[in-house]
Amino acid sequence: MAEERGAESLRRYEEINQRIKRGDAVVMTAEEFVQTVRATGLVKAAKEVDVVTTGTFGAMCSSGAFLNLGHADPPIKMWHCWLNDVPAYRGLAAVDAYIGATAMSESKGFEYGGGHVIEDLVSGCEVELRADGYGTDCYPRKYVETTLSLEDLNQAVLLNPRNAYQRYNAATNNTDRTIYTYMGVLLPHCGNVTFSGSGQLSPVHKDSGLETIGFGTRIFLGGGQGYIIGEGTQHSPKTQFGTLMVKGDLKQMDGRYLKGASFHKYGTSLYVGVGIPVPLINQRVASTAALGDDEIYTNILDYGIPSRDRPSLARVSYAQLRAGKVDVNGKSTPSSSLSSYKVAKEIAETLKKWIQEGLFVLSRPMELLANDREFRPMRLRRVEPRVEDIMTRPVVTAKPTDRIETVASTLVRSSIDHLPILDDAGRLAGIVTSWDLAKALALRKTSLAEIMTTKVVTAQPKDSLDVVIQKMTRYNISGLPVVDDAQHVVGIVTSDDVSKKVVGRRPA
Repeated sequence: MAEERGAESLRRYEEINQRIKRGDAVVMTAEEFVQTVRATGLVKAAKEVDVVTTGTFGAMCSSGAFLNLGHADPPIKMWHCWLNDVPAYRGLAAVDAYIGATAMSESKGFEYGGGHVIEDLVSGCEVELRADGYGTDCYPRKYVETTLSLEDLNQAVLLNPRNAYQRYNAATNNTDRTIYTYMGVLLPHCGNVTFSGSGQLSPVHKDSGLETIGFGTRIFLGGGQGYIIGEGTQHSPKTQFGTLMVKGDLKQMDGRYLKGASFHKYGTSLYVGVGIPVPLINQRVASTAALGDDEIYTNILDYGIPSRDRPSLARVSYAQLRAGKVDVNGKSTPSSSLSSYKVAKEIAETLKKWIQEGLFVLSRPMELLANDREFRPMRLRRVEPRVEDIMTRPVVTAKPTDRIETVASTLVRSSIDHLPILDDAGRLAGIVTSWDLAKALALRKTSLAEIMTTKVVTAQPKDSLDVVIQKMTRYNISGLPVVDDAQHVVGIVTSDDVSKKVVGRRPA
């Protein structure tokens, strides 16, 4: 049985459930409780309110469903399986499959994925099953193609490894190009900020100490009742990034609270509705349940930095984010939510109604979730080289006023193809290549200023080589000047550097 974590008790689960059955339990949504505490004080409100209901509705990529499809005749042991052309995982028994929310259609790509298949099933649509097998004595069939509805399936279990983060980092982009991420489209030069989560309605944030949330907690899940079955992957409550692993019967759910989603140039996901009842068992739980949007903070990270540890550009409250404008680098920047506060509020209100009508009773968790874990990054057994490890230095450079003939001689003498151009302060002003020079000579140009590229694609010393390769591919270039924060050139990295010093060392 779960134990309370060292605070004076206000009420027990059994007392609350008795009140629910009698119809006199006092239930408030988290939003209502915040307002009540500010009007009457925490002590008084905590004594009067039994349960606070929460809700969130946002993209939860670590989601999916286990499906038992039933046996064909003759039977098949599926080797590969597709639902509406979306591949499902098949490393299970003969006709069991797991469809992941981020699996994408092999014909429609970013437009349709596993999240859409789940939504279609719950919404009453038929989906096309296509599967092949390798044929065995007991499973001789090698191919099957049919259509199935949710009612045709023996079991359909929504099982999500990571849902309902306690809070989410907000995102912006400090580079000079638009980028496409799981936080949506981020405009250049911090042109917008996106955020996720429901702030003062956030299920896990309303019990930050994890004193009522654990294995066996009954919850609102996708429009039906589900359960928490453990901590979610990447559970890190010490940094306020607690997560949940949840399950529920897909046949009891509602397509309104399970929505397939496509993120432009990123991939597919599933919007999931989750709501947790928080029993006010002690004053400490009540105090976290009373936190408003102006008391819940998160960081705005620069997603333009392709690194696990992105820099924080600002710390803001959910009240500021939801107001539509936040300050980033001294600039007022529009902010927009990827989650639906409206639907999150609807979930909290629905859960409140279920409890008041006796349709939903609380379950004491068999074991509370760990509240002392920290997320650990992947351990890399081999040190991955960075740009600074392979770049060429010192760098041969020129000035905009140099004559083309002189620069051409320098390229030949130095056996190089890329020449950064520096201004009088020594900062990067442009770049020319051997191809630029050949074209300039043919056109009888005389100065570098006439032919140099001024919008230069650059790298930084700590960039990973994957980032450099992506830039070379995207812009169809073979070399990047390496600059420091002051735009001084500290090296240059070329495709030859990557192939000779990195690819050539990797085992076949």
